[in-house]
Amino acid sequence: MVSPSTKEVFIQGITHDGKTFRPSDWAERLAGVMSQFRPGGSRPGSHLSYSPWCIPTTLNGVKCVVVHRDLQNHEPMAWDFVINFARDNNLQVAEACLLPDAPPPKA
Repeated sequence: MVSPSTKEVFIQGITHDGKTFRPSDWAERLAGVMSQFRPGGSRPGSHLSYSPWCIPTTLNGVKCVVVHRDLQNHEPMAWDFVINFARDNNLQVAEACLLPDAPPPKA
């Protein structure tokens, strides 16, 4: 399903049938569950922010969760959980690389 050389996987809120996945806050919920899995492990208060390895976002109007390959290296069971979540819910998965936002144009 996912190439081992890919650095990031995008789980998209669109099923293979083209339907929008519900509930509408699924990406935030999934990323919230994964918030404890982070570089250096869980710390007090870490549940208050998303893990850099599992980030909810919206791309072209579609809710997505960007999952970084480092999650698999450090927490294989957590990686399996998110990949199986996508598979079990028939969600589209794309292998890609999230690029940083472009700096604002200079005046």
